[in-house]
Amino acid sequence: MITANKRFLVTGAAGFIGFHICKRLLEDNIPVIGMDNLNFYYDPSLKKARLAILEGYRDFTFKCLDMADRKGMESLFEENDPQVVINLAAQAGVRYSVTNPHIFIDSNINGFLNVLEGCRKKPVEHLVFASSSSVYGLNRKMPFSEKDPADHPVSLYGATKKANELMAHSYSHLYGIPVTGLRFFSVYGPWGRPDMAYYKFTRAILQGDPIHLYNNGNMKRDFTYIDDVVEAVIRLIGHPPETKADWDGTDISSSSAPCRIFNVGNNDPVELERLVVILEDHLGRKAIKKLLPMQHGDVAITCADAGGLYRAVGFKPETTLEEGLGQFVEWYLETQIQNPSS
Repeated sequence: MITANKRFLVTGAAGFIGFHICKRLLEDNIPVIGMDNLNFYYDPSLKKARLAILEGYRDFTFKCLDMADRKGMESLFEENDPQVVINLAAQAGVRYSVTNPHIFIDSNINGFLNVLEGCRKKPVEHLVFASSSSVYGLNRKMPFSEKDPADHPVSLYGATKKANELMAHSYSHLYGIPVTGLRFFSVYGPWGRPDMAYYKFTRAILQGDPIHLYNNGNMKRDFTYIDDVVEAVIRLIGHPPETKADWDGTDISSSSAPCRIFNVGNNDPVELERLVVILEDHLGRKAIKKLLPMQHGDVAITCADAGGLYRAVGFKPETTLEEGLGQFVEWYLETQIQNPSS
């Protein structure tokens, strides 16, 4: 149960998932302190448009800050003393991490350390943070389970997210911080990131440009609609993990420390060719397809075992890809911001 007298800090508040989480909390009359650095990974006009909506709520306070700014983060925690922290700030982009590695260390490692230090110095009731399905890397067992090892990431982005999980566990063990890590699987929907496939495909189809299908089109993704992601996060916020004195080490998704990991996905991988067909139906236009080889740092298929999430809070994603893409296309065609550069 989330109560309105909690002090919530959401990092990455102007990002795709962060925006939707903040909006849901604010609609539930919960005050939110939002933080974001509004970087240029993709056109910041989209981030500013999301932020403008959030700033329309009376109980929203925004701080423009880079989480890698140690002094700035120390002040943020000191001045606001949050009870719940939802860390969604990170440098995103699997392929981007191949060519820009230092940015990922600055943000995803040093920045996350600053979040953990803030939670240590100003003890929080619950830290929820974004991990990623990218941690599974070369795992061959399907569906991907939190109970299986994830020791072979194929991108630096995935490696930083796995490092975040290990860092969070160490702080949870040392300082008793209740921590929940969420491995998100291909989140999509309105106000999404323009570097994601569904967004790029939509823009290309409408402009008559070719779409790029990697691995010669033989790619599958476990697409997860943003509203389902938000509902999972909201439910988990009110159920922080507890110390398990009887933990025997067999379940690596939990620990004797108050720390756990959940997949947030549909358990229903879809071929990118199918994604294109659905977009064509919604847009009323045919795509021009260009088949390309597999990209460095990418994997052919992702599929989430979401049973842990259901057992914990009784929720599993329910939005079909047809429904979710329909909502995205409707937003895309209506919004003023149709073509931010990716």
